[in-house]
Amino acid sequence: MTKLLIADRDHNERTGIGWLVNSYGIPFDHVLMAGTMLDVFQIIESDMPDVICIELDMIPREAWDDFKERIRQYKQTIIVTTTEATFERAMQGIELHAYDLWIKPHSPDSIRRVLARCCKAVSHIHQGIEINGEDVSLSALSYHSIFLPHRSTADDCWLLLLQLEETEQQPKLLSFLQDYPFYNEPVLLPLSDMIVSIFTREPQHSLVSLKKMGNRLLQDWEEKFTEPLSLVIYDTNDTSLSLRQKYQYARQALDIRFFKGYRQVSVIEDKVEWQIIDPFLTPGEQREWIDMLGDADREQLKQWMYKEFLNKEEPYPETGLLRTRLTSILAQVRRFMKSHYLDQGRLEEHYHQVFETILYNPILYRIVQEFLLFLYEVLDTAKKHQEHSRTDIIEQALRYIEENYNNPHLRLEDAAAYVDRSPAYFSSLLTKRRGQSFRQLVTAVRIKEAQRLLLDTKLSIQDVAEKTGFINANYFSKIFKEKTGSTPRIFRNRKKL
Repeated sequence: MTKLLIADRDHNERTGIGWLVNSYGIPFDHVLMAGTMLDVFQIIESDMPDVICIELDMIPREAWDDFKERIRQYKQTIIVTTTEATFERAMQGIELHAYDLWIKPHSPDSIRRVLARCCKAVSHIHQGIEINGEDVSLSALSYHSIFLPHRSTADDCWLLLLQLEETEQQPKLLSFLQDYPFYNEPVLLPLSDMIVSIFTREPQHSLVSLKKMGNRLLQDWEEKFTEPLSLVIYDTNDTSLSLRQKYQYARQALDIRFFKGYRQVSVIEDKVEWQIIDPFLTPGEQREWIDMLGDADREQLKQWMYKEFLNKEEPYPETGLLRTRLTSILAQVRRFMKSHYLDQGRLEEHYHQVFETILYNPILYRIVQEFLLFLYEVLDTAKKHQEHSRTDIIEQALRYIEENYNNPHLRLEDAAAYVDRSPAYFSSLLTKRRGQSFRQLVTAVRIKEAQRLLLDTKLSIQDVAEKTGFINANYFSKIFKEKTGSTPRIFRNRKKL
């Protein structure tokens, strides 16, 4: 007599699974329900169910050890359910020696398949039958096999690892795989960042046929969903490898997506050998970067980055070393920023964003593109600062003129020295920016001040000339008439009219 206990805090979840058991005709003799841990303990003691399907989230921390002990004592087959597709939940399942881990929302086909197997295994145990010499607990194909260092009857298998760019979409991927028409139904082990699929190795399977299967699965996924997916197929003839070692090699191979991007299928039959590179720039490369940044040569910078990081071929550089090399280049850009006083504000925030991108973005070409966009922003900002700096030079010179216009010996050389520029460069820049020569600007300032003094004071023409930097009254009157169209005396008399 086989008994199933369905334990979940949600009444609808319990009822739904019970309904599926009856609808699919899974031959459990009794289906029991529990909504609290107290109910679970009581049913385990009184009815001794053979299979327990329990929600991990309903087990309080203080009851965890007690529950484990009861499971060990009564030797039930455990199926755990959760809404969290995390490594922590997977490890809890391992700790309970769970046969399977279901991620809510449940797939009806997966429930039917798993419970039917469990019911069949329990029936054979009751009849004293061993199935093909295998462990009837079916734990051979479980989280134990990929995390714990022991060999099992599941070692002669091949693996399919599937990883979404957006890991929070994994329940959707799990449901897709549970309903997918595989030739051989795999064991699916959801982890926090991927789903591990374990298949029984068949003689007709070759790496070519497995790749075709992977491409077909990827195509079927993309016809239904938009989330980018990456696949790694691992198969080997090396019988010395445990399933755990195969999983570790396959997981390492997931880093190939760093170079290929998502929507790719990688098929491997050995441990991936990464190329070891020097992650730091040589002195020559540092000088080259200083020159490229100083020249603001965008095309040369882009070609350097493309040649260095894109279109890589096997054996690929070790991804960690490549990220370090990118940060080494970023350090050169940082020095350029500091030398141009750009290490603040929006650009400083963008710098830290690029640093985070280098460390954590899973795709190399995205890192390179983000890096280049940042470089262009740095160069644009540096150019604006340089132009602003030139404007500042003119403003400083104008202030100097306004403070010293009353000096009849004021010279271009004096103003150029004040802004720390050569007379020739300063004169050229002044004419370019203001459209006037130094002498014209000085004269304009002097005439403007002379007009004010003529209108607002009773100073003599001679005194006005002296106070505004003219050598004598005659020269002052001559220049004043040239610029205003009237003599100083006529200009003053207009006020009286």
